[in-house]
Amino acid sequence: MSKKKSELKADGFTVKAAMKNSAVVGPPAAGAFKERPSKPTNFRRYYERGEFPIALSHDNKGNSITWKVDFEKMDYHHYLPLFFDGLCETAHPYEFFARQGIHDLLDHGGPQILPVIPQLIMPIKNALNTRNHQVMCTTLKVLQHLVLSADRVGEALVPYFRQILPVFNIFKNKNKNLGDGIDYSQRKRENIGDLIEETLQMFERYGGPNAFINIKYMIPTYESCMIN
Repeated sequence: MSKKKSELKADGFTVKAAMKNSAVVGPPAAGAFKERPSKPTNFRRYYERGEFPIALSHDNKGNSITWKVDFEKMDYHHYLPLFFDGLCETAHPYEFFARQGIHDLLDHGGPQILPVIPQLIMPIKNALNTRNHQVMCTTLKVLQHLVLSADRVGEALVPYFRQILPVFNIFKNKNKNLGDGIDYSQRKRENIGDLIEETLQMFERYGGPNAFINIKYMIPTYESCMIN
């Protein structure tokens, strides 16, 4: 009776060769870029209950938000984290209200923003961890706005780089290579690799003296935009 596998002897070990016509299957894909579904957000729950002081407004420029409360009287510790929680939303109208609401709050928050930074880290991390292209691009643009929204916000983010930057490191080089073609995503600022580089540079510029070394620790391939 013939053997189905041949045997090779070397250095005292017996190695069985694979069967004829068999295929070697490689390890499964790691799935680093695979999109991950997000859980229902508190933002959506509050919106559906009508608990936000906002309404949809239409004009010749498109849709916008009308606020029913002055920003000076707004409880930023309550509302800003809730709107950041909505970064995970991709469906209309939740995505629109969350995104536009954040930008409005950052435009008018001033000194109210800095004390709320610790409450924003988990919503930011959750949004980035979805690996969803739309959500990530929106979140990166929000982070850039956040850094510029008030004094010392960039410095306040540095201790949280270990929570924010791991996904940056995964997607940093995820740029579209179209050769001589036109990358329309660049016009709309939807190229994740470019947005990550822009955001890291802003983190370094506004993060104070410890920003670069903390970025470099999490993203070894990052090159300073300030050191000649």
